[in-house]
Amino acid sequence: MATDYDAPRVTDPGGLRQDSLDELKATRDESRSGVVDVEEADTAESFELPGADLSGEEFTVRVVPKQSDEFTCTSCFLVHHRSRVADTGGQLICLDCAG
Repeated sequence: MATDYDAPRVTDPGGLRQDSLDELKATRDESRSGVVDVEEADTAESFELPGADLSGEEFTVRVVPKQSDEFTCTSCFLVHHRSRVADTGGQLICLDCAG
């Protein structure tokens, strides 16, 4: 059930409402449901475990060569744009590794 948090709260005009313990327990039990919403994508078969055998899988990835305005960081070995190079006195280190 959706709750509108912007709507004004309705309070009991007689002050605090006194409910019996049995009524509160019945209300609590009614609000609980034994039914679980499980979508097809949430099943355990959809998760890949680390170290799984992927030898039968084929991956198609388009590899783009390093561009003229990019550099390879000598610390993390990732390719970055030239605007990400840190001033370290000649070494090509990215701002993340230098920082």
